Amino acid sequence: MSKYTIKPLSPDELKTYPLHSRKSKVNTKNFASVLAPNKIFSQFVDSLPDILAGKDFKEFISLLGQAKKKNKAIIFALGAHVIKVGLSPVLIDLMREGWITALAFNGAGIIHDFEVAFSGQTSEDVELQLKDGRFGMARETAEMLNESINSGMERGLGLGETLGEMVSASDFPYKQMSLLAVAYDLNIPVTVHVAIGTDTIHFHPKTRGDVLGELSLKDFFLLCALLEKLEGGGIFMNIGSAVVLPEVFLKALSFVRNRGQTLEDFTTAVFDFIHHYRPHHNVVKRPHGKKGKGFYFIGHHELLIPLLAASLKSL
Repeated sequence: MSKYTIKPLSPDELKTYPLHSRKSKVNTKNFASVLAPNKIFSQFVDSLPDILAGKDFKEFISLLGQAKKKNKAIIFALGAHVIKVGLSPVLIDLMREGWITALAFNGAGIIHDFEVAFSGQTSEDVELQLKDGRFGMARETAEMLNESINSGMERGLGLGETLGEMVSASDFPYKQMSLLAVAYDLNIPVTVHVAIGTDTIHFHPKTRGDVLGELSLKDFFLLCALLEKLEGGGIFMNIGSAVVLPEVFLKALSFVRNRGQTLEDFTTAVFDFIHHYRPHHNVVKRPHGKKGKGFYFIGHHELLIPLLAASLKSL
């Protein structure tokens, strides 16, 4: 029994509201469109200067093309901001075209992906909602995600798989925009890496810390298995995660090497709108052996990722 005189609060009397009643800042009507394959676009890529980021980008596109031809792993690790700026259609198209073999999310990513699928909108006004304690109180987001997560525990699934299955089997009107659902349908593994207390669904009554921990740990070891497939020219990209996914990646890499697996010849890249310490050191600088290489591309996701996709589809 705890000796503390102050006791933890209970979520049992939490006041929630329907997700559809909340004003959101992001709507699927404003999402990116998918660009048709255009070989002429490769001329634009070729026209970039062979200096600094221009040279790096051309080299990275070439390495991605080689990885796809050799059937090597191409893993996209996504921060939630990537979904919030309307890039799901672009990423889904890349999945269908074979440019993504696995996805890794942080905990916020599953929230925004679910809300997009369920209601066609996401991203509440945090400053406004926080004033009266309404931030994070959308009922369906917390209840349905937690119910799915808890059921995954009973069936021995990881977070990514149980949530992908739930959205895929649902009648949500926008589920074709869900990375989780489309990945599940395409048999593309999704891992979800949760830091408890960082996401709004964690303070709702149906949240079970033991289940979140168990399923997220299962996904960690699944990510380790996916990293083994990087050797020989695979690609790992960290797009928009400043802390959680770079830290998870580094620990998973150490675990794989500790088991005796050779993991030296692969490429990493970071795409983000500012330069962060952990992505630079954990993804770009520290991981590589003599054959590997890391890249860091700075710019807005809503510009860089469509540019990346168009470049790949022009190969």
